[in-house]
This record gives sequence, C-alpha cells and structure tokens, in this order.
Amino acid sequence: ATSALDLPHPKNGQPATIPALTFRTLMLLLYGTGLRLGEALALTLDDVDLHTNMLLVRNTKFFKTRLVPIGPRLSSALDRYADKRLAVIRRPPTRNAFLLRRDGIPISLYTAERYFRILRSRIGIRRSDGAYFQPRLHDLRHSFAVHRLVAWYRQGADVQLLLPKLSTYLGHVSLAETQHYLTMTPDLLRE
Repeated sequence: ATSALDLPHPKNGQPATIPALTFRTLMLLLYGTGLRLGEALALTLDDVDLHTNMLLVRNTKFFKTRLVPIGPRLSSALDRYADKRLAVIRRPPTRNAFLLRRDGIPISLYTAERYFRILRSRIGIRRSDGAYFQPRLHDLRHSFAVHRLVAWYRQGADVQLLLPKLSTYLGHVSLAETQHYLTMTPDLLRE
C-alpha cells in the first residue's frame, strides 16, 4: 500500500523530496515536543540523546539553549527513524543533521512547509471556517500546548503552578508568550 507521503510530486512525477518516514518523524517530533519547526530541523545526531530521552535544542529564537525531555513513545519513534534514516536517502549526508531529505541534505523550512501544503492538499485537510491560515506545521506547537494543559487538568494537577514550566519547556522567556499558544478548545473548555 502506498501512502500519500510516498506518492510522487504531482507536477514532475519525481519521488517526494522528503522520504515518508522522515516526514512522519518530523510531524511526531513537532507534536510530541512542541518544538518550533526551525528547532526541529536544526537538530543534529548529537542533539538527539535517545538513551536519556532528551533533546538538546541549541540557539533558539531567543538565543538560548535548552534541554527538552521526551516521552518513551516519541523516543521509540525517533529511535526507529535513527536506525533507518540512512536507508531512505540516495546519497551520503552532507552534514550531521538528524532529519534529512532524500538527497542527503538537511530539510529547509521552506521545503518542509511546501511539502506539508502538498500533503495537506492531497489528503484533503482544509479549513472551511474562513480563517486566514490553512493548517500549518506550526499549528502542531499550539496543539502540543493545549493538549498538555488538558492532560494536566485530567490528571488533577495544579495547572497554574505548571504553566511557568510549560513556558520554559517551549523556550519562552515569559508566560505571556505561552498564552498565545493556549487556544480555547472544546476539551480545554470542559476541563
């Protein structure tokens, strides 16, 4: 069975620039950590420590470096990708990037966003509520933050006490920046 990720480019019939396994891993990484797209794409092999379930995110938007713990399921998915990453590319990697295009070079922001738009179009994911933006990879950061709050509420945790920790985890310098990501959803409203 062929997935939408494996289909050739609609205009030139060439294989997709980003292997399906790589793009799946990128999406899991974004949703499972709340990283910015640029942070995820900048990860190197040395930054992904699967023995300690930790990512090292360097020189972020605010010129800081932070450690990002990851759960065992995401760590397992990253481990599967790490084992197969060289088998899904056609040339040896040009750099030590963790996520690679089919030609062995790191994925650019533009390529990841363009590929997501193509994929979204192919599988019919589209907003019809008149919103300015169609779904974007960046929206996974919003989903991460909201789903974390919902999970904390369901666990009976003190969310007000944990909000500053979420802010630090996301790499924000203040809680006000984190509030931008906390869109009200039906699940969050119920909690």
